[in-house]
Amino acid sequence: MRDLTYAEVKQEILRRAGKVNPFERVKREDVEEVLGGLNNLDADAWGREWGRVAARYEARAEEEEKRDGHAAGENYSLAYEYFRIGRYPVPSSSEKIKCYEGAVRNYLKAGRTFDAPVERVEIPFEGKNVVGYLQVPRGTNRPPVVMHWGGVDGWKEDSRGQSEALHRLGLATFTIDMPGTGENPLLGQEPNAERTFSAAIDHLATRHDIDGGRVAVMGRSFGGYWAAKLAYVAAKRLRGAVNWGAGLHYTFQPEWLRPALTETASQYLMGPASLLDSRSYIFRAKSLEEVLEIAPRLSLVTQGLIDQPSAPLLFVNGKHDDQHPVADIYLAMEHGSPKEARIFADGGHMGRVPGQKNDEALKVATNWLKRRLTENS
Repeated sequence: MRDLTYAEVKQEILRRAGKVNPFERVKREDVEEVLGGLNNLDADAWGREWGRVAARYEARAEEEEKRDGHAAGENYSLAYEYFRIGRYPVPSSSEKIKCYEGAVRNYLKAGRTFDAPVERVEIPFEGKNVVGYLQVPRGTNRPPVVMHWGGVDGWKEDSRGQSEALHRLGLATFTIDMPGTGENPLLGQEPNAERTFSAAIDHLATRHDIDGGRVAVMGRSFGGYWAAKLAYVAAKRLRGAVNWGAGLHYTFQPEWLRPALTETASQYLMGPASLLDSRSYIFRAKSLEEVLEIAPRLSLVTQGLIDQPSAPLLFVNGKHDDQHPVADIYLAMEHGSPKEARIFADGGHMGRVPGQKNDEALKVATNWLKRRLTENS
């Protein structure tokens, strides 16, 4: 396994600044300032330098809040962005944990000023809480809702772009953390961990400001796996499910997973070693071998679901994804209910082409969800 050098990561960060995950909404001059203060990828140094810039914007926002709520919201948003990068890909050190806490704090403060304000929702669950963020577009009357989430490194606070695309289509959103991440009370290998999503669906059905009878789900990256699983286990409760960028069987087998976590993963910011850190985190695994032992349990073939009826299910990915094999899409389409798919011939993970925004894949996924939630309504 070869870790990327700091020089290689620095070059990739500068290429992504202002354009590509997780640097879409940052200022290049801030990025250059942080990179100038780093000379390696030590986790605490990483969190400390990004957190320092984030704290500056948070302090500015707190001062502005006394006189200009809109300007304060913009600075809380920037503080969130830098705290988010500071905990990226996972809060694996004390400084990164501080950044994660800062990201949540500033996202909620910024969220008060969004066009669709953010409401934090806590749902009782087995002695704990399932936590999510509900946003209802202004001017809508009980709209249908898309519950969506990211993968191993993109958590519920990091879903703003996808939520805003859905809001523009008149849909409400409920963002949540997938098992093993953020505030989800279960780990990724917990049997039937998708019951945290089911608890959220139960709650949405009780709301009067949305139509909880018209619910669809979308999972991005690894999170797409959970959307696909829900399509089977909650088939009668969902209008549709989008698996955007994940597998459901081959992706969990050692013969695929070992090279993905040690050699390939070309589009992952800090290379395969960092992807291994992220995958380990959702299981709280201590080694590659432990990840390889746990992962096969997640297979929908092993769980006996692949031939079962499902809710309408759309797969979106790139032909050359080296994190989740496109072969899993073909496997799904050979079993059970008919499925739909959009495979980007030149794309890698999630359909992304290096150096380009992934707007077309987002459009495919959100427009499909709109159709599923509004046809025959």
